[in-house]
Amino acid sequence: MTALVPLPILSANSFRQQGVRELRAAGKIQTLQINLGLVCNLACHHCHVESSPKRDSPQENMSADTARRVIDWIASNHQIERVDLTGGSPEMNPNFRSLVRRVRDLGRHVMDRCNPTIIPYTDHENREPYAWIPHFLAEHQVEVVASLPCYLEDNVDQQRGRGAYNASIEGLRRLNDAGYGRDPRLRLNLVYNPNGPHLPPPQASLFADYQRELKNRFGLVFNDLWTITNMPIKRWRHELERSGQLSDYMKMLAKAYNPLTLDGLMCRHQIHIDSAGRLYDCDFNYALDLRTSGSPEQFLWNTTADELAGRAISTGDHCYGCTAGAGSSCGGALI
Repeated sequence: MTALVPLPILSANSFRQQGVRELRAAGKIQTLQINLGLVCNLACHHCHVESSPKRDSPQENMSADTARRVIDWIASNHQIERVDLTGGSPEMNPNFRSLVRRVRDLGRHVMDRCNPTIIPYTDHENREPYAWIPHFLAEHQVEVVASLPCYLEDNVDQQRGRGAYNASIEGLRRLNDAGYGRDPRLRLNLVYNPNGPHLPPPQASLFADYQRELKNRFGLVFNDLWTITNMPIKRWRHELERSGQLSDYMKMLAKAYNPLTLDGLMCRHQIHIDSAGRLYDCDFNYALDLRTSGSPEQFLWNTTADELAGRAISTGDHCYGCTAGAGSSCGGALI
């Protein structure tokens, strides 16, 4: 039976009491999710890995040698069809472009979880060091997953910092100019997450609202909207603790538990690695340092995609964040 990492608000076996005695991966692992590092130009209130501009040390960001080992593993594991790049802001890792090129040369699909404010970001010398992002991603037909927690300025700035909304809109405009959301080969998906201790609204109706508002206000277009629940770990958990809302939030998630979400959980269909190549079932378990199969030093290159299929998944009460309501995963709602 897999180990639990309980939050103190619920009993230690709360998630198992829902009937999830042992969660296992699917028979085929098709996605490798890579956290390239924790450096980011923002420090958002909901960030479950606590990224920030200060987290730029080599120990927390992927090296060129590790990136090469990861590429070699992808090349020899043909079941992996999709490589999902995340962070931090993954583009801030100096190995980002070479990694994308090599994965695309292998014929695999690449997704970039892009914080759109990084595109017009200006450094202390008034330069835009990441202005290359839209056209580079378009050249390699990388699918873009861009975070925009609301279509209203006040909500975005409250969650991500002053000026984040306008920078996000400018970043999305440049992605549109490069063909994203317009060219069928260049998918642009937006990500919504709540600005408070509640579940996301229905994904389909919110998509229509985003589509209408962004088109009318700015002429922006995109392909899809994914709704993601804020996970009660790291920064968001600290916010809930400070406001005295953690207990109510956890009880809300547990009450909204939906067993129909289990088949689609991201942990069942992918494997996640940190910037050193260590294995985790998902990026939330990574944030909690809850390793795959309980191994403290299991690295990607010491196993195969076949061996990772069907593995026992480490769970805890944070898993209510993915199984509440319509569910929440890297691709949005599950049902």
